[in-house]
Parts: sequence; C-alpha cells; structure tokens
Amino acid sequence: MPDAYRLFIDGQWASSSDGATFPALNPFNQEVWAEIPQATDTDVKSAIAAARRAYEKTWRHTNGLERATLLHRLAGLLEENADRMSLLETTDNGKIIRETRSQMFFAARVCRFFAGYADKIWGNVIPLDQPQMFDFAMREPYGVIAIITAWNSPISLLANKLPAALAAGNCVVIKPSEHASATTLEFCKLVEKAGFPAGVVNVVTGDGKVGRALVDDSGVDKISFTGSPGVGREIAATAGRNLRPVTLELGGKSPNIIFADADIDKAVVGALAGIFAATGQTCIAGSRLLVQRPIYKQIIERLAERAQKIVLGDPRNTATEMGTAANEPQFRRILDYIDVARKDGARLVTGGEPARGGELSKGLFIKPTIFADVDNGMRVAREEIFGPVLSVIPFDEEAEAVEIGNDTAYGLACGVWTQNLSRAMRMIRAMQSGLVWVNTYRMVTAQAPFGGVKDSGFGRERGEQGLLEFTVSKNVMIDFSDETRDPFAVKA
Repeated sequence: MPDAYRLFIDGQWASSSDGATFPALNPFNQEVWAEIPQATDTDVKSAIAAARRAYEKTWRHTNGLERATLLHRLAGLLEENADRMSLLETTDNGKIIRETRSQMFFAARVCRFFAGYADKIWGNVIPLDQPQMFDFAMREPYGVIAIITAWNSPISLLANKLPAALAAGNCVVIKPSEHASATTLEFCKLVEKAGFPAGVVNVVTGDGKVGRALVDDSGVDKISFTGSPGVGREIAATAGRNLRPVTLELGGKSPNIIFADADIDKAVVGALAGIFAATGQTCIAGSRLLVQRPIYKQIIERLAERAQKIVLGDPRNTATEMGTAANEPQFRRILDYIDVARKDGARLVTGGEPARGGELSKGLFIKPTIFADVDNGMRVAREEIFGPVLSVIPFDEEAEAVEIGNDTAYGLACGVWTQNLSRAMRMIRAMQSGLVWVNTYRMVTAQAPFGGVKDSGFGRERGEQGLLEFTVSKNVMIDFSDETRDPFAVKA
C-alpha cells in the first residue's frame, strides 16, 4: 500500500477538507509509492490563519536564543534522519541518492547558519543633524510568509528559505511542488519533533490552484518562490496587485566559459558537473558551454568520451552517476527540445535519446546529450531545458565570449575558466549574473548570497542578505530635549 500523507496545519496532521488526494510516482519504476493530499481553499485559509495566530501570540514574542535553539535542534534531527530523508527524496524525484544525501546535510548546515543569526538581528544608530534627537533603525519580521518550492530539490530549496524566515521571527505556510511533496511533509515531522510551537510551520500540498490561493490571500505578508519564470511572473503580478513583497529565484541559461589558457582537466570536469549533475535539472546548470576555438575540438572530444561513460541506473544505488527526469511532463519536455535542436541544425555529438535496457526500461532516463556548433540564436541555447542537454558554442576573443554569454534573458550564474587573473577580474565585472564562479562550478555555501538578475528573478537567499529578505526596517526617532516646539506657534 502506498504511504498516505496528510497536511500539516496548526501543529496537527489532517486530510484535506474534502478528502481528495493525488498519487506520487517513482520516476525510476513508474510505481505509485505515496498518496498526497490535495488541499482546498479552505485548507489554505486555515493554514494562513494558524500561521497568523502563532505569529501574534507566540513566535514574534519568542527571543532569538529560543529560536536559535529550535533551529539547531532541527538541524540535528535532519542530520540524524539524512539517510531516510534522502531515500524518500530519491524515490520521489529520481535524483541520485549521493546528491540527495549531501543536500540533507547542507540543509542542516543552512539551519545552523541562520540559527547563529537569530539573536543577532541588530539595528543601527543613525546620527541626525538635530542634536536633541536620538534615531535608530531596527529590523522586524514581516509576519506570515508564503514559501513555494520546486520539484528538483525540495529540501535544499526549502532550506534556502525556511531557516532564514524562522530565524527572523516569521511564521510560514509552505507549498511544495505537486511533483515532489513527500519530503517536505516528512520534514515537518522533524519540525514537530524539534518542538516548534503549533502554527509556526504549516504545509499545504496540491496543484497550482493551491499556490494561487496562497499567493492571492491578503493574510500573507510576503512570498518567496522558486520555480519557472512564467509562474514567477504570475506570482509577481498577483503580489503587485496586493502590494506584497516577493523574492523570486527563477530559471537560468548559464554560460560556462572556457578560455584556451584554462586548466583543461579541471574545466572538463566542471563542464560535465555543471550540466549532467542532477540530470541537468537545476537552475544553475551550465547549459551553454562557450569554448575558445583553439581548444574547441579537444574539449568536445573529451566531454563526449566522459559523457558516454556516465553510469545511469537506480538512483538509490550509490554507484549511479545520473538519475531520471523527475516526472513524465519534464521527460517529454527534454526530448522535445532535443528534437528542436536537431531541426535547428545543431550537431549531435552524443546522446539525444532515452536510455533503455535492463533496469532502465521503466525509468524516465535520457542519455547525457551534447550538441556542438550551436548558434546562440537557436532555441536550445536560449530557452531553459532543465535536463541533461549541453549546447557547445565556439568563440574567438574575450569580448565575443562576453557578448554571447550575456545575450540571454537570464542572469543567474556564470562560470569562467582561465589561469589569467586579469582576464578573470574583467569577466567577473562584465558578466550579467548574480553569481560568477572562477575555475569551479556548482559550488554552493550557506554563507554566500544566492540569486539572479533579469529573468532569473530578484532578491537573495542564504548569507546575511538572505536573512534581511525576511525582515522589514522600522525607524525610530526619540526627542530627548526639554524644549516644547509648537510648529504653529507665532514667533515674536
């Protein structure tokens, strides 16, 4: 029998108000392994109301040390349950267990990072021109935060938002993707065990109707969303009508740029990891590989040789190097883009089709795919595929690399491979992205801010800036003089 999950609202586990559910499919074998509740508008309103009560009655009055203690406890529980949680996430979205397990520990690290901030949300004393006035600015929580996450890395994406929101003193309502909801609900069991007050963390699951009900509710004070630019635009438009602030972490079409003077061994590994790790289903995927012509042929040959050796298989097996597409719609989307690339004239180097045979037969597997001689105007180079498809684009001079790299609607990440320090510094300044890696790729930390520009969204997650996204500034002026100043008094 599939596992039957329930909503988590006001510290209680409950079925949706109308009892509706939907199946969770394992993308490796297409088996239904869990039943997820389909929340109603009534459930959404109940979750928001529970968060508001908890905020007003409990959480906003809980001091930073107590919030930190609970976050540290949650981090410890996540570490203790990393094996079980990673297995569940791998079952739910097909990502290899080596990565889901590391993401559980990274999520715990982020919890600990923001726990350290919980009692250090300090304001600033501001010297004024008026000597009799004392002025300071303080930071306060917004209140109730709507958190909406994507299916590719549910716990990792949740960790980018939740610990910072809680450390700052907010309460939350979480809506995970309907394609991968189970680990978020399992995470709430750890929240419950850690001892967070009822209503501080709530989860409603279901399709896009649930997300729209959450975003459109006037009881939400801020929205933090990770997902596609299309949905991000809808959320931003709704938030604008309601005058609610948003943080948007959207897609990417990141350029990974290899210059002829690069360390070729490192660059090849970085290029492979940049696109084929997580089956390419990550917003920071280095899906456009720009290679300087003197090493263009060499790089393609080495990439193709290694890509053909990538081990596809049961994502639960630690020997597996690449898992499945996370769900059937995404599987079809990736294959459609491969067909488009062929028709547009890109040269297929390797892959380009589903992987079948043996244990792969039922899974949503796609061979690691490399297209060469790609023009940056092709759809395969302009649109986010979110799959294991690499477009290799040649360039001659540094200025051309900058022009091609920035010629995209997106601006999330960028990789630069060179041993020339001066060139690296020029590229850092020239590239239009929220994140630039030099001689590495896909490195993430709890301390550094993460986010994009242009269609990749706005606002930042992680790091100190990630904390400030969940606080609002309040300025205070105090007149400590004995003088009474009547602005309407007539001066003699």
